[in-house]
Amino acid sequence: MLLDVQDITTYYGASQALLGVEFRMGEGEVVALMGRNGMGKSTTIKSICNLVPPKTGRIFFGGKGTERMAPYKVARLGVGLVPEGRRCFPNLSVHENLVAAARPGKWTLDKVNALFPRLQERHAQMAKSLSGGEQQMLAIGRALMTNPRLLILDEATEGLAPVIRQDIWRAIRQLKAEGLSILVVDKTLSELLPVADRCVILENGRSVWTGVPAELTAQVQDRYLGV
Repeated sequence: MLLDVQDITTYYGASQALLGVEFRMGEGEVVALMGRNGMGKSTTIKSICNLVPPKTGRIFFGGKGTERMAPYKVARLGVGLVPEGRRCFPNLSVHENLVAAARPGKWTLDKVNALFPRLQERHAQMAKSLSGGEQQMLAIGRALMTNPRLLILDEATEGLAPVIRQDIWRAIRQLKAEGLSILVVDKTLSELLPVADRCVILENGRSVWTGVPAELTAQVQDRYLGV
């Protein structure tokens, strides 16, 4: 078992955001974390990375309890986060962004550039001069350069032009084919469900449904996703 989230509760100050989230994922799995806006998806991701530590419950990554670790130590275990909003280093070049947090492994600069050729074309540009889609590619490439065991994508295609979204989904399909474990949040079900092995739905800070995409019926979607 790669990731085991056990009944976590998480607070922002006195406000409780998660009331009991639990799910598991194995090596090489792609898990879709789903739910309407404000149901706790991003908070769950922040709790996994210990950016907002859970108050109760346990999180194990590769068999190690992480809920008391500093976020950088969780990252060093092999958790690569592509956060909502991209958050590239704006005053560093594309090349500098990619090598800043690089760790040894299969994902090298050449391999990332092959996945996203636009990054090679713009290697000397400042990140702030890139389009939103190019910044998203850069954020994914930067996470891959840490050679993670688990890649977490939080709304990786939100607000992007259709052609760029297709580039991102093509990359995700390639990463899945290479056996990388991926936890992904995205609202585009037509693209998300074909790549997901399992789905976990959150409602009001709780895990309320888990299953394979084929079991995600119209009734389940209407009840929990509002589509």
